[in-house]
Amino acid sequence: MTVSAVRIAVSLALVSSVGSARADEVLVAVAANFATPMARLADAYTAATGHTLKLASGATGKFYSQIVAGAPFEVLLSADDETPRRLIAEGHAVAGSAFTYAVGQLVLWSATPGLVDAQGAVLASGRFQKLAIANPKTAPYGRAAVEVLAARGLTAALAPKLVTGESVAQTYQFIATGNAELGFVALSQVSAPGKAPAGSMWRVPAALHAPIRQDAVLLKPGVGKPAAAALMQWLRSEPAQAVIRSYGYERG
Repeated sequence: MTVSAVRIAVSLALVSSVGSARADEVLVAVAANFATPMARLADAYTAATGHTLKLASGATGKFYSQIVAGAPFEVLLSADDETPRRLIAEGHAVAGSAFTYAVGQLVLWSATPGLVDAQGAVLASGRFQKLAIANPKTAPYGRAAVEVLAARGLTAALAPKLVTGESVAQTYQFIATGNAELGFVALSQVSAPGKAPAGSMWRVPAALHAPIRQDAVLLKPGVGKPAAAALMQWLRSEPAQAVIRSYGYERG
């Protein structure tokens, strides 16, 4: 066990030892792509620390606006690393608290088996009417999707076919319900641990878009809150990271 792992283990043991005497709840804003993994992580966090999580999921850009307007979130699990930096610079988050808890994997997905091929050639095939992406102004996975279309030289050709979701969660719903035949979402939304993905998909090569580095940051309302501090520490632990990797994320 490394020195850092020992420190984490000792710190978590100390947090757990105060248990019910200091049990607390932390209000967490969670990027839409990470909602399912975080729901699974919630029970493990409570078991490890004695604290509980109150989760809200949505588009990172929307959370930024809410936090600036005074929303009482204590921790942000962003879908990018830019938003936490911006919140720190503007005085809404704690300097030095941000770290990458996951690196996201973009996929082109369809609920229809066989529609999406392993190279993403379907994008240039004309075999679909609607392509769903998350709003690139507020959702990092949407920005990555736009970068992929540009890298493939398909921006102009596919612009009339785009259907834009407010978040990557809404984008997934467009595809799952058939309102769009295919679209760009997070791997974690279509591939659960131990289960084969439904439909068909293309795992987008990382070279086609900027890395989706997802950072956590302690927000000002979380300062001095034991549950918020414990969550920031626990997300770095190997048990938490093992769950995160099982959903297709890489470690930052």
